[in-house]
Amino acid sequence: MAKAASKNAKVKDLKASAEAKNWTKVIRAERNPKTGAYSFKEGIVHKDKVKDYLSSK
Repeated sequence: MAKAASKNAKVKDLKASAEAKNWTKVIRAERNPKTGAYSFKEGIVHKDKVKDYLSSK
């Protein structure tokens, strides 16, 4: 018979998943001035800081 997961372990996972929902993966295209080719930069940013991340260079 398998062991049942403890109640505390489930609570910790719910808290972690609730905090993880506040973060967003952002992909920004940047153009190389020499060649004109685009490269993509990825970042994990808090959802409140997305506009700041996209506007910065």
